[in-house]
Amino acid sequence: MLELVLASHNKKKIAELQGLLADLGDNVRVLSLSDIGYDGGDIDEYGKTFEVNSLIKASVPAKMGYIGIADDSGLCVDALDGRPGVYSARYSAEVETDDRDAENRKKLLRELSGVKRESRSAKFVCVASLALPENSKFTIPEEFRSKDADALTACAPGACATVRGVTRGIIAFGEKGEGGFGYDSLFYSPVLGMNFAEATPEQKATVSHRGRAMREFVRLISMLAEQDK
Repeated sequence: MLELVLASHNKKKIAELQGLLADLGDNVRVLSLSDIGYDGGDIDEYGKTFEVNSLIKASVPAKMGYIGIADDSGLCVDALDGRPGVYSARYSAEVETDDRDAENRKKLLRELSGVKRESRSAKFVCVASLALPENSKFTIPEEFRSKDADALTACAPGACATVRGVTRGIIAFGEKGEGGFGYDSLFYSPVLGMNFAEATPEQKATVSHRGRAMREFVRLISMLAEQDK
């Protein structure tokens, strides 16, 4: 059996990934940091890119002898030179609040005040990564090997992989929709013809950055599972 450790304590993320890997049957098992006894607290995401931050997290289980997996995502707005980017989840960190997502959206709208619709283009980015432990019997296929393996991520060349999913859209002038989370109520998808927060989870998954990244990630994991037979 191929055991993967998601660098998270989030049970919903574990369940989501297990669901995505359901077609592989009992050949793959997803564990959490809690399952392997990790008690080091929150992992410090000190990288400047989604790739590096994702690999930093995936490297934590790898250092403990497991195949580590992780993802990092965020919103990049063209008119703001790519901000909030890797700081998307903590964009309004200077404000004390019980609803960080709402404060992040308020700050984004303030910074885009006066910017015309044609200049409000943006993209959501998701990077999923996998890191092999030292002396692993598995080999990462060449097409998936990360170019961000360096001292910062503690990944040896050829021992880590990344996949990237991107979806482009427009930042609306106000919030719309009740679903989703984060910036979804402000992100208009031309493909769907609606804001992400107005779409069903199934509709969103067809075009979302996370959906695109995870479909490639599942392909990578299925190739590793084949090596385990």
